[in-house]
Amino acid sequence: MKKIFLFGMIFATMMLTSCVKDEIYEGPSNIDAVVINPEAPTSFDDVTVTATVSGLLKVTKAVLAYTVDGKANTVDMTGSGSTWEGIIPAQPDGSKVTYTVTVTNEAGYSSTSKEKDYTVGDKPSDYTKLVLNELFGAADTDEGKYIELYNNGDDPIKLKGVTIYKDEGLAWTGEEGEVVMGHSYFTIVGAKGTTPRGISSGFSAKKSVLIELKDPNNNPIDLFQRGEKADGWGNQSLTNNKETWSRCPNGTGKFMIAPGTLGEKNPDTGTEDPTVVQ
Repeated sequence: MKKIFLFGMIFATMMLTSCVKDEIYEGPSNIDAVVINPEAPTSFDDVTVTATVSGLLKVTKAVLAYTVDGKANTVDMTGSGSTWEGIIPAQPDGSKVTYTVTVTNEAGYSSTSKEKDYTVGDKPSDYTKLVLNELFGAADTDEGKYIELYNNGDDPIKLKGVTIYKDEGLAWTGEEGEVVMGHSYFTIVGAKGTTPRGISSGFSAKKSVLIELKDPNNNPIDLFQRGEKADGWGNQSLTNNKETWSRCPNGTGKFMIAPGTLGEKNPDTGTEDPTVVQ
């Protein structure tokens, strides 16, 4: 009888221990790490948030919550197993972004990471990398005339405050949001105000002309000069150039007469124009 009682006690203890173990393991998953890429975001970067999780129970859902300037947002993260990712869209320069990750496992338990933050910070624009790259004044109408800028550098250049002077008069000013990405083009299409963001002045392919590019502090960056001022810019008649004046090679060479390549790489060579002051 004592043996039966002792066996019963041992069996009951084993069952109780098993239940306790099951109860211990049925709980929230662990969030082991939350990292962002890039680590120092600029206003041009979407930020990828990666969460690494662990635990005996499968994570079935992960949510990225972030706040910018007091406005809260949520993103459903994608992934499986131990890695989940979500994206915070690019935010304006100077924005402070706070974020957390919440994961839910198959038993319905949720856990939330500690709040983290980052501040968006852009590199100062290097205006020495910005050039006048291609100019076209021979279109049949003013809407088709254009001035193309090119960024020789790796980093974006913000054009807010950048100015273009035509014949010593202000003809165009860059606005907030206008940017030339690294090794990319920005074209100002239209003359005499024929387009919303065109130059305000005329642009002739058969007269003397001076185009000056200046940074937001009014420092000269680049210029294109054809002919001489004499008694006034535009008063000197010259041969009509029906093509463009383009830097050949692209971004770095002298201004040459060449076919138009609007928004694309200029040819490596072109025809010399002796009326252009190089």
